[in-house]
Amino acid sequence: MGETEIQKTWRREARVAGEVGTVLLDQSLPQVEVRLPRNLAELAVAAWERDDGEGPLDPETYEQSRQRNHAGTLALIGLSITERGRWEGDEVVVELDPVFIGNAVDAADDLPSN
Repeated sequence: MGETEIQKTWRREARVAGEVGTVLLDQSLPQVEVRLPRNLAELAVAAWERDDGEGPLDPETYEQSRQRNHAGTLALIGLSITERGRWEGDEVVVELDPVFIGNAVDAADDLPSN
């Protein structure tokens, strides 16, 4: 199936968005303080503490690669919580790199709709 004109435009704009991201990655961005529910914070810490072993990755589909990247983001959020999280009742307060926040929001787009 060929691309429509709007799909071609979106592909070009997606590339530009990636180029913007490349520029932003070279900049020192401020950390953002966020609050996460305890249950999600504990799952993030568990993801950080899990040992996935070493060695080459198994072959994976594009969807599996996205899931692995989302899981990696969760683990890095868990590392942030471990290093500098402040537990307050049913929440944890932690400063996160804005890249982690963006990646987590991106992962939200992949959640099944109800």
